[in-house]
Amino acid sequence: MGIHFGNLEKVRHVITYSLSPFEQRAFPNYFSNGLPNLWRRFSSQFFRVAPPFMLAYMVYSWGTEEFERLKRKNPADYENDE
Repeated sequence: MGIHFGNLEKVRHVITYSLSPFEQRAFPNYFSNGLPNLWRRFSSQFFRVAPPFMLAYMVYSWGTEEFERLKRKNPADYENDE
């Protein structure tokens, strides 16, 4: 009948371990270790990441406002038209 799909090749000298999903704990020590670790990582990287993003946002918003300002017609050019 041939070889089954999962057993197409024999791999030697490789040991795999698995744990039943019923024996695993989904969120072990989540509140006691996870949240303080999250805060530590966030506070250590905030001043490296935030200033470039704030600068980029300021340049983007300035460019958008300047584009909208320059897109408008100048009313002084049309004062003498009737």
